[in-house]
Amino acid sequence: MEKQIKSGKLTKSSINNRGYNKYLKLTGEISIEIDYEKYKNDDTWDGLKGYVTNTKLTNQQVLDNYKNLWHIEKAFRMSKTDLRIRPIYHRLRNRIEAHICISFTAYCIYKELERVLYQAKSTLSLRKAAELTHNIYQLNYTLPESKQTKKILLNMSNEQSELCQIINENF
Repeated sequence: MEKQIKSGKLTKSSINNRGYNKYLKLTGEISIEIDYEKYKNDDTWDGLKGYVTNTKLTNQQVLDNYKNLWHIEKAFRMSKTDLRIRPIYHRLRNRIEAHICISFTAYCIYKELERVLYQAKSTLSLRKAAELTHNIYQLNYTLPESKQTKKILLNMSNEQSELCQIINENF
């Protein structure tokens, strides 16, 4: 880097904010030099991780909670991909809140299904279980004399039957 600066081959247009370039300081229109103070400052934090918080939790509780952050990040990724809650096209506050409430409810159902599939030691994945529900059909009919309403699930595959059995046992 120092050789490039001294030779004049490093120009303002070839600088980005990655790697060692973050230690460069632009002075004037085309003069580039290394910001050694920033470099030394960064060196003091090398290999260390710090947390800034306004909570009343103990240091250990902050560290323990931070280790579980991946669960929250996974939930956000899942809500955007599998549950497709984004984009939100609403403008009114109550509609946006309703959308988020419905999305959160869907996420809770999704996680509960994940739990019961795991508990039942099912080989079905969450994605496969969701796909199986797309073509499960129920027929509702009323008996003419007794006026009693009945429900029957139409022909299902073995996987669909397994899923229905797991759901019926747990919900």
